[in-house]
Amino acid sequence: MPDAYLSSRLRSFGHAFRGLKTLLQTQHNARIHALATVLVVAAGAVAGLSRAEWALIALAVAGVWAAEALNTAVEFLVDLASPELHPLAAKAKDVAAGAVLVAAIGAVLVGAFVFGPHLLPLLSRQAD
Repeated sequence: MPDAYLSSRLRSFGHAFRGLKTLLQTQHNARIHALATVLVVAAGAVAGLSRAEWALIALAVAGVWAAEALNTAVEFLVDLASPELHPLAAKAKDVAAGAVLVAAIGAVLVGAFVFGPHLLPLLSRQAD
């Protein structure tokens, strides 16, 4: 029983990683999110973020990635269910895309609150 449970869990991880691979291979915006994630992590390392700041950044980044993945899943399902253009299919896709926009705006706000205090001293030194 424990071996079957473990192998089942490992297969689940495999499916999840395959989904992330599909996300990155098929979605231009996911590749933009990947670049933004790398830049934010690099900026955080340079800024010397605290543990609490890293937690906020991690939650914001995860929120954007989760929204993008769900948006992509909705798009795939809508395309399967409604290959022809349909007003409700368009609305479903628009709402899912709106969720990504909300997550991205939230992440930008978190980034401003987290990185702002680290950037203000640099900006004030340049003004002198």
